Order: sequence, then structure tokens, then C-alpha cells
Amino acid sequence: MTDKHKIVIIGGGAAGLELATSLGIKLGKPGLAEVILVDATSTHIWKPLLHEVAAGTLDSAEEVEYLAQAHRYHFQFRLGKMDALDRQNKQVFVSPTYSSNGEELLPRRVFSYDTLVLAVGSISNTFNIPGIQEHCLFLDTTTQAFNFQKQLVEAYIRNYAANNYSQSDQVLSIVIVGAGATGVELAAELHEVTHLLTVYGLETVNKVKITIIEAATQLLPALPQKLALETQNQLVKLDIGLKLGRRVVEVTREQIKTHDGEIIPADLKVWAAGIKAPDWLNNIDGLTTNQINQLVVDAYLQTSDPNIFALGDCAACVWPEHPNGVNIPPRAQAAHQQASTLSKTILNRLQGKAPVAFVYYDYGSLVSLGKYTTVGNLMGNLMGTVTIGGFIARIVYLSLYKMHQIAIHGYFRTAMLTLSNLFRRSTHAKIKMH
Repeated sequence: MTDKHKIVIIGGGAAGLELATSLGIKLGKPGLAEVILVDATSTHIWKPLLHEVAAGTLDSAEEVEYLAQAHRYHFQFRLGKMDALDRQNKQVFVSPTYSSNGEELLPRRVFSYDTLVLAVGSISNTFNIPGIQEHCLFLDTTTQAFNFQKQLVEAYIRNYAANNYSQSDQVLSIVIVGAGATGVELAAELHEVTHLLTVYGLETVNKVKITIIEAATQLLPALPQKLALETQNQLVKLDIGLKLGRRVVEVTREQIKTHDGEIIPADLKVWAAGIKAPDWLNNIDGLTTNQINQLVVDAYLQTSDPNIFALGDCAACVWPEHPNGVNIPPRAQAAHQQASTLSKTILNRLQGKAPVAFVYYDYGSLVSLGKYTTVGNLMGNLMGTVTIGGFIARIVYLSLYKMHQIAIHGYFRTAMLTLSNLFRRSTHAKIKMH
């Protein structure tokens, strides 16, 4: 037992891991506080890269081991999933951890805190549509992305075998519901994987039909209409089917049904339409939440409990500068900025100083279509809104990830990782087939 100030961070996504690393350096190393990060998995992958994990094109070196990160940057890591909160006694409860065969590896545990930070991210919002939970794949977590990649490889091989050894002419149908950044980027990445498999020798795997279904009449609602149309034209060139203005009403094992009665056959179904915070977060021990389970926070990222903060996708933070008074969007750049601000607030908290107000700077939106193109818009006070595309947009897109890496690794390690990845790509396969 120690009388040090205990900071418990739940969730090791972009916001949680950046915050734990920063506080570990500033408070954990000099022994001013005890910093504990709790996550349900043992490794971290930047969430905007999960579509590459699902397609099998992401370099495995991009994974960050929480235990190694904790040792290097002076915080503690505990494996587990939070499922309850006792605000009166300042305790969080973590459910048992089981092996793949059901054996209990870690028992149910209780962690005490002085300052609690909830950064548990978001999950897909199924809107209670029948069949989605049972028949769709999701890309909310690294585990789900790896599961999708495994099923994708098996589907490709099954399709290849059927067309070569059974004299059939089967088409592998992959349907993605949701035309936001995740859905669009995944579609382009899957098209590239199909091309690579053909090059590698699975010729008949090119009998793959990729379709995106979107309830809105425009792709990428976060982008201006001009950029959305550019993206749409690029997807059409890649022969990716687009069904806009179609609302899904039911999903079965073999097909997807839309509101206008159309039935779309689908071997693999991916749900990427809308998000919400995890259901267990809803009004947890009396904390104020909104209709999608997000914790309502003030300008200092503080919840209705002065000892509990929230950031990232699970936090509902008003965007005062926006003309419509909406909440700050669930983007990686927001999580990065919130982690930086909250780190300063917690430092001040331990010194008896005032918290730091969070101010969100919207630097624009970018969407990568793999090797084909990248589109987006940059925003700033001096230049206003600037539309970019192609090589320049790709460089800016990659720089967002580098900012995250710098936050958790520092400049030198990020530079070394970048160089090693460049050399490794010359010897490793471009896609994962296992």
C-alpha cells in the first residue's frame, strides 16, 4: 500500500495510452503519483488503422505492447475490463479474464483511485436492427479486426477452391454497412487485397464483389460534398458498388434487407454505421450520460463527479466554437488534444492549481483510399478551409499517425520505427494470410 496519489485510467486507446505515457513520465518516474492503465487487451493499435488490420495489410510492428510501454514510461498496466464503479469508496471493479478455452486467468479485482479517467472509446451502434449482432462483423477493437481478417482469408480460400476444384463460378460478396471513413477506407483496402491475391497466384479470387450501403444520400458526411463526390467517383472506378439512401432494416445469415425491399446477398457483412459508448457506461453509479451512453463532461473534461474525468469517444464534450453547438466529434485528433489538456489538468490538480480548459482545434478531415488516393480538407485561421488530395493529402494523413506515435514513443523512437518499417516492407509480404 502507498499513500501516493492514485490515477487510474480505464482504456488504452489513443487518448488513454497517450495520457498514461505522459503522466508516467511526469508523475510516475519522479514518484509523485501512481499511474495505472487498465485495458481488456494486451496490445494497442491506433484505431484509425483497424481497417488495415481487418484487411491484413497492416505491419504487425505497429502493435504496442502495454506491459513494455508501461515499463518504459513508468506507469503500471493491468489486464482486464471494467464493469462497475463505486464512487463513494472511489473504487473500480474489473471482471475476470479468461483464456480461449474458458479457464480463468485473472480473478475479479478492485482498484482504488484518487483520480479516475474513463477513456473506453466507442462501439458500433446497431440501432436495435434485427440480425446485426448475430450476423455482422465489427471493427471496434483490435480483437474484432483480427477476427475479421481471419474470416476474410478463409472466405477467399473457400472461394478460390470452389471456382478451381468444383467447376463453379461463385462470386464472394462483401457488404459494408456505413459510408463513413471506416467503411470507405475498408472498401478500398479490401479491393487492394483482392488485387494482391490475384498477383500472388489466387487468380479466381478476383471474383469478389464489394458493396457499401449507406442510409444517407452522400458518402462521408463529415467531408464537404465536393470531396465526397471525388471519393464516390474513385470508388466507382474501383468497381465498388454503392447503394446510397438505403436504410438497412434486417440482416440474416445470407443477406441484407433494406427499407425499400431490396435484398442484397452477402457472404461477409461488416457493420460500420454509427457509434455509441459501451452500454455498461450508461448512468454508471449515477454519472450523467447522454442517449448514446457518453459521459457528459464540462470544459475541463470533468464528469458530474469532481474526481472522475472522461475523454475520447466515450465523452460528450460541447464544442462552443461550432455555430450549431454540437459535441466535439469522435476523431483521433480530438482524443490526442484531450489527452494533452487533461495531462496538464491532472498535474495542476496534484499541485492545488486550477484545471486547464479544453479547446478543440479542428484541423480538418482526411480519408485514405489506400494506394489509390487520399482526400480531405485542412482548416486553419490563416488559410481558412483548403481542399487537398493525392500525395499531399497522404502525407498529412500519415502525419496524424506520427503525432500519435510521437506522443507515446517520443521523436527518436518514432523516427527509428519509421525507418525500420521502410526496410521491413521490402522483405515482408504485403498482406497477412494467416
